[in-house]
Amino acid sequence: MRKILSLVLVSVLGGTITLGAYKTFVEKEQKVVVDQQQTQPIFIPTNNTTPKTILATTGGISFTEAAEKTVNAVVHVKNVTINNSQPTLQDLFMGRVPQRKQLGTGSGVIISPDGYIVTNNHVIDGSETLNVTLNDNRTLEAKIIGADPKTDIALLKIETNEDLPYTTFGDSDSAKIGEWVLAVGNPFNLTSTVTAGIISAKSRDLSGQSNQSFIQTDAAVNPGNSGGALVNTNGELIGINTAISSQTGSYVGYSFAVPSNIAKKVIQDIMEFGNVQNGILGVTGGSLNSSYAEKLGINETEGFYIDDVEEDTGAFEAGIKSGDIIKKIDNIEIRKFSDLRGFLDTKRPNDVVNVSLLRNGMQKEVKVTLLKNNTYTLPEIGIIKNAKPKELRKYKTKNGVKISRISGGYSNYFAKEGVEEGNIITAINNIKVNSVEEVQEIIKNRDPYQPLSIELINSRGQKSRYGLK
Repeated sequence: MRKILSLVLVSVLGGTITLGAYKTFVEKEQKVVVDQQQTQPIFIPTNNTTPKTILATTGGISFTEAAEKTVNAVVHVKNVTINNSQPTLQDLFMGRVPQRKQLGTGSGVIISPDGYIVTNNHVIDGSETLNVTLNDNRTLEAKIIGADPKTDIALLKIETNEDLPYTTFGDSDSAKIGEWVLAVGNPFNLTSTVTAGIISAKSRDLSGQSNQSFIQTDAAVNPGNSGGALVNTNGELIGINTAISSQTGSYVGYSFAVPSNIAKKVIQDIMEFGNVQNGILGVTGGSLNSSYAEKLGINETEGFYIDDVEEDTGAFEAGIKSGDIIKKIDNIEIRKFSDLRGFLDTKRPNDVVNVSLLRNGMQKEVKVTLLKNNTYTLPEIGIIKNAKPKELRKYKTKNGVKISRISGGYSNYFAKEGVEEGNIITAINNIKVNSVEEVQEIIKNRDPYQPLSIELINSRGQKSRYGLK
């Protein structure tokens, strides 16, 4: 009997120890195991703040007034283009080129009561017909007044018998990082949609070629929002929503807008001149950073470092030199080239600007008159510019443009042929040229599948013709 009681006691004690160990070490760890078969998500609040406290994080700002000022001024833009489609054997036999209609959509912003609308160039590019649907569901035909592919801005016009709601321009230069903004678009023709966020950054360049200067926000923007409004809390237009950064094609947290100061200037130029008037400073160089500064042997890591100054430009006449570092223009800080690019995109030829620069560590202020751009880059050759009368006389020709800088894949070939900087191009594709504008027009209208024909007078005084792929 005593042996039986001992065995029972040992068994109970062993079971108790085993159960305790299981509870302590095994079961406790199993609580963090995730059930992979679970299909119903569990939502856990990240904090316990009250709605009143949440409002305090925005500084008590209400977005309703800004939204009310904007939603009726944002429209849906429908673009129908005609594209060539894949030919069938019958099409090839009959010599036909089949075509199909393609529908594109975007948004636009009414900027005047008489129906002027700003949108993105890529929204209306190649359109055969354009229709605009207002926020009250009326659909009207629109015509293109003008467009600028470089800044991706286009101006449309619709005709109505009544004044339309419109949005006024704000000052995008005064917009600050961290400032609340609203993105308003009409992407699916469901009337205007509003999202909110903050300005994440300014002077963003997405191309990597320093030819863009976007406002970056975290306000949700999706395909179809292109051409819509980015407004501040006063309802003022500070940007035209243009692009998103995404690997999926949908919004993931980064959206970009053309600053309103750039859009406004482009629109004014189109309305006044029929095209965009760009004022140039006349310098080439790059943005400073640690590695570039170390290479140059300087201590500055912010600003625009000037490598070269073009002759016959405002910078040249103002005495700006190679090695100078631009820090400010008209009190706008220049930390990188996209800052400079964004500022210059708001200026016209003959505008006078105040340039603050560093020269050998000393600060210097100069006034520069911006001039019209008389240079153009031909990828096959390099930089060309308008030729002076004395330069034409030197080469015994009455017309032509000057090769200012040779670059690209044909550099070695041209060197063997005796082509040098300063030589005169007299014709392109058998069309005589007198100015950079004429060259641009020829290149714009050329067949991209045909070789480029260049006629020039080289340093030996010989007139030669080259066919370039």
